[in-house]
Amino acid sequence: MAATPAVAALEQAGVDAAVHRYPHDRRSTDYGAEAVEAMAELGIPAERILKTLVVEVAAADGVRGLAVAVVPVPEKLSLKAVAKALGAAKVTMADTQKVTRTTGYVIGGVSPVGQKSALPTVIDESALIWDTVLCSAGRRGLEIELAPADLVAVTGAVVADITASAGGRG
Repeated sequence: MAATPAVAALEQAGVDAAVHRYPHDRRSTDYGAEAVEAMAELGIPAERILKTLVVEVAAADGVRGLAVAVVPVPEKLSLKAVAKALGAAKVTMADTQKVTRTTGYVIGGVSPVGQKSALPTVIDESALIWDTVLCSAGRRGLEIELAPADLVAVTGAVVADITASAGGRG
């Protein structure tokens, strides 16, 4: 039985994924660092662990909506690069209450997979260099490990350079 909507979505899609659990410290608000520390015990480098960030997109025609940006935990997101990848006029970080309401996940446990309302997704191209990557399984203290190609396929993601350090400044 699936532990979260993300795990259920992967099972339904026939995607081979491993679930990793670790104790979440309720006092922690640096969820990415917590995942990196826990996965380091398994020998998994920080660059393979992806964080899911939800952004608000303003289209050139004024229409607004949410989208998902997935980048390695150690990297910073380039909002300009995400806007370019989505063909949007502007992108800003989304309001946390709107994120929870739209995705069905709490901050620190937002998965790019199995959201209540599927959102346009952009995954940083650096994820593709690994055999497997990890991202939130939809709950703090729970990660899913899967092939990056499967993550791209199941989310219908665009792949682009969206990190600030890789050249997408801003």
